[in-house]
Amino acid sequence: MDKNVQEERFIEVIKFTPPLYKQRYQFIKDLVGKYKPKKVADLGCADCTLLWMLKFCSCIEVLAGLDICENVMKEKMHRLYPLPGDYLQPAERSLTVTLHHGSVAHKDPCMLGFDLITCIELIEHLEESELEKFPEVVFGFMAPAMVVISTPNSEFNPLLPGVTPFRHPDHKFEWNRAEFQKWALNIARCYDYSVEFTGVGAPPTGMEDVGFCTQIGVFVRKYSQTSETALSEKPTKAAYKTVFKAVYPSLKDEKYLQIAVVSEVVFTAQVIKRSLMDHLNSEHEEYTDGPVEIKSKFQHSKNCVSEDLENLTVEKCMEPYVSGNVVYIPLTKIFSFPKVNQLCGTFEKLCKLITGKITLSSDGSAMVIDTKQKNEEEEN
Repeated sequence: MDKNVQEERFIEVIKFTPPLYKQRYQFIKDLVGKYKPKKVADLGCADCTLLWMLKFCSCIEVLAGLDICENVMKEKMHRLYPLPGDYLQPAERSLTVTLHHGSVAHKDPCMLGFDLITCIELIEHLEESELEKFPEVVFGFMAPAMVVISTPNSEFNPLLPGVTPFRHPDHKFEWNRAEFQKWALNIARCYDYSVEFTGVGAPPTGMEDVGFCTQIGVFVRKYSQTSETALSEKPTKAAYKTVFKAVYPSLKDEKYLQIAVVSEVVFTAQVIKRSLMDHLNSEHEEYTDGPVEIKSKFQHSKNCVSEDLENLTVEKCMEPYVSGNVVYIPLTKIFSFPKVNQLCGTFEKLCKLITGKITLSSDGSAMVIDTKQKNEEEEN
């Protein structure tokens, strides 16, 4: 049975709002929002709920999950795939999500280099031999900048009807606050971390002395790990089995950036073209009943038949113009729009990304739109 569901069965009298497991996940989300880690791993990820929540955090570029139960991960891992909207509007950041089947008692190089590792309601499920190896694997080998460990506070159990002796049948132990803090402080000393204690699930008024329902230790590494330290004496043999991997579309990938830029350029050009044509049409309506010389002037403006104008380099002019049934929109004009500018960064990048994808003038300085063809398409 899912550990969150089992936990909710026991909490009958004391109602946590939001539910306790959501408070734990929100604690991690708040921590991520504060410290902005780029690489996050969840050990004991189970049904991948926390990973699913974290994939929406824009600072995270790498997400990894590890669990001993492969089937539990596979039941819900589909939630970690990119959505159609992720392809229609790729994010600026890159994001890779992987799930691994394995034990936290084993070392695997795929878990190196993480900024934050979370162990939410994990350690109480470990056998004694696994718990003995856990500190060396997580703090000695993985050595992330920050580790968050949550575990039940046994002092709270008398307030939970039906808890005999533990909150979950798979728990091997449940510590009180003194036991957890003693264990955590010893790890912090051994591996050069600092640790602060907090929790979620506040007790009822008048019973504050029992502490939080879930106790949490937040470990922060005291030293800055160098690349040499990270690579020294690290095994290269894989101990985990990768069961899932998803690479999200990103504007950092030039393929997706080009698609986004071309789409935005076409949209921007259509906006400019529509504005220009509306302006010209309004002028035409204004001069329709006027003197022949004024109508002639408008016709000259609309067709731009002047050889001098035809021979001008369009990029020297920011303004679009019409020649026959063709609208010429200078790339400099398109680049001046904030969204295009933001996507490309430089004018040279814009030119590189749209070359061969969009019809340009002979000198390559303007986008060319056939107004007659577009009007026919709009009518259809």
